[in-house]
Amino acid sequence: MAPQASAVEKDNLFIPLVDFSLFLNGTPAERTQAAESILKGFQNAGFIYLTNHSIPLPTVSHVFSTSAKFFDRPQPEKEAVSWTTPESNRGYTSHGREKVSILTDKDAVEAIRGQAPDLKESFEIGREGAEGTPNNWPSGDEAAKEFKETMLKFHDQCKVLHIEVMRAIAVGMGLEEGYFDGYTDVGDNTLRLLHYPEVKKDVFRNNKLQVRAGEHTDYGSITLLFQDNRGGLQVKSPDGTFVDAIPIPGTVVINAGDLLARWSNDTIKSTLHRVVEPPASDEGDVHPARYSCAYFCNPNFDRMIEAIQGTYGGEKGPKKYEPINSGNYLVQRLAATY
Repeated sequence: MAPQASAVEKDNLFIPLVDFSLFLNGTPAERTQAAESILKGFQNAGFIYLTNHSIPLPTVSHVFSTSAKFFDRPQPEKEAVSWTTPESNRGYTSHGREKVSILTDKDAVEAIRGQAPDLKESFEIGREGAEGTPNNWPSGDEAAKEFKETMLKFHDQCKVLHIEVMRAIAVGMGLEEGYFDGYTDVGDNTLRLLHYPEVKKDVFRNNKLQVRAGEHTDYGSITLLFQDNRGGLQVKSPDGTFVDAIPIPGTVVINAGDLLARWSNDTIKSTLHRVVEPPASDEGDVHPARYSCAYFCNPNFDRMIEAIQGTYGGEKGPKKYEPINSGNYLVQRLAATY
């Protein structure tokens, strides 16, 4: 067996680079090997990179350009479709409003937001047609129409990739391939478009606490991250250092979230990560804008999440967590963030 290719390898952090076509279209042996590589990546690093996945590169490029056009709209137009509540979790969030962190107390989050607000703006898109929580779409011109069509199509494509990755995890864990299908079929997921505006390098020099997005874990099952080539994403290593997760063209970075860690009785890691000042360049005194698209995958909101059979008992120890409702858990975590 050939050694596993790596996307990141530093400070005892090994993030594998997995050819996902082997799971999607390979022989039974190739599918099993790919599934085991994916599971091992989540168990050891909490992160993987997938190449040859099911979303074409031109599609991702079109999503990025369409996203950039939205963020170029006048501020009043963006504010008109603002994010409202954790229950809805849809719409536009302006620069500095959200502060992602490892904290769960709202007052503590507010304190660090005042010291170093996250340098980003975002737009959240949930499942279209969800009762009581409509998406907040821009309107009034052709660009708004194209934005909605593009993002709904991309949301659906990411939902399919979520299902495929969860099937790979199931195979890697020795479960039936469709074990998670009843938890992923509704698509209670959130597509987040992110814009980190250009920023003067002095902002980071003068405030050592300043980051583009604070140290945090994600809340759901997995997150699909599509990056541009600017860089800045860092993952916390077993040695306690933050290591650059460099962009690799054509890949999707996937990390495990807190609910998947609970589901696996902590046999899968939900790893801390952040977005910081990008790698230094000698040109100019301004860091260019950075764009990314994160697709936050969640178990269906009506499902209860408890430790999977085989992840506890005997030498593995007892269940570490009480069962929890997927939707309620997400609302609790979001409420502390905004």
